[in-house]
Amino acid sequence: MRSRTFTFTDKQGFTLFVYHWSPDNQEEVKGVVQIAHGMTETAQRYERFARFLTDAGYMVYANDHRGHGKTAGSIEKLGYVGHDGFVWMVNNMAQLSQIIHDEQPNQPLFLFAHSMGSFLGQKYMYEFSQLIDGIILSGSNGSRGVELLVGLGVTHLITAMRGDQYRSRWIDSLAFGSFNRHIQSPRTQFDWLSRDPIEVDKFIDDPYCGGVSTTSFYRDFFKMLREIQQKPYLQQIPKDLPVFIIAGDQDPVGMRGKGVRKLVERYEELQLQQMSYKLYQEGRHELLNDINRKEVMQDCLEWLNKQVERTRG
Repeated sequence: MRSRTFTFTDKQGFTLFVYHWSPDNQEEVKGVVQIAHGMTETAQRYERFARFLTDAGYMVYANDHRGHGKTAGSIEKLGYVGHDGFVWMVNNMAQLSQIIHDEQPNQPLFLFAHSMGSFLGQKYMYEFSQLIDGIILSGSNGSRGVELLVGLGVTHLITAMRGDQYRSRWIDSLAFGSFNRHIQSPRTQFDWLSRDPIEVDKFIDDPYCGGVSTTSFYRDFFKMLREIQQKPYLQQIPKDLPVFIIAGDQDPVGMRGKGVRKLVERYEELQLQQMSYKLYQEGRHELLNDINRKEVMQDCLEWLNKQVERTRG
């Protein structure tokens, strides 16, 4: 596998850091996968998945989102994404997609979007679907109710009082504090991520992972979560966009499967013609880092190969 890194700058002046992995044999490339990582993690954590994909003939690009990884610039700046940060995170993803098209003309492009990235991906589906040939949503969720409105109101108030860069451990605990609830005798506060203790420890030991984000981050995140479930936006998703939804049935983000089924029902109501999903028994949040990751990666590869055949058929 070949690897390189580069940066690009958006219209707000933010510089985005990008990882690019490609097969050793460039002539055998059959498609490109763009990765949108999750909250309080980094794109570098997807290197194992990238190696698997490059061995199968795919190029992989993954940027650190605003407020994450090397894009943040320093540990102290993690979790702050700037004004309208979630709008711009999606714009940054589209900018990278265009860079990919410029660098890899005539190659089909697929988006793999995990956790927070999957919600960015849900917005991407109605804003920039013309740039991709399909999307995999990993560790996602469907409609939310009154708790989302309450969260939006509280974070808006705290941010107005304490400023955009204030960090509230109380808000953070409300967001994640219950995620270990269904795990018997959890070893760490992050056991909900994976059944593999080695992978959990890697996350805990990474200084770029697991920090407390700013209240303005949560405010803008909740604002986007409200937007992506509104019909005027959802109806803009092309009916023929291929969508593959994957999640663990013990993932608290997807409400242990209940929220994932709501998401599937949402897309069924929209009559998406090429939507499929899979819930992995006993799987937790980070399927690519869980004990069944080989099965998950193989399923993703088979879906990608099917889409490549479709685009080139």
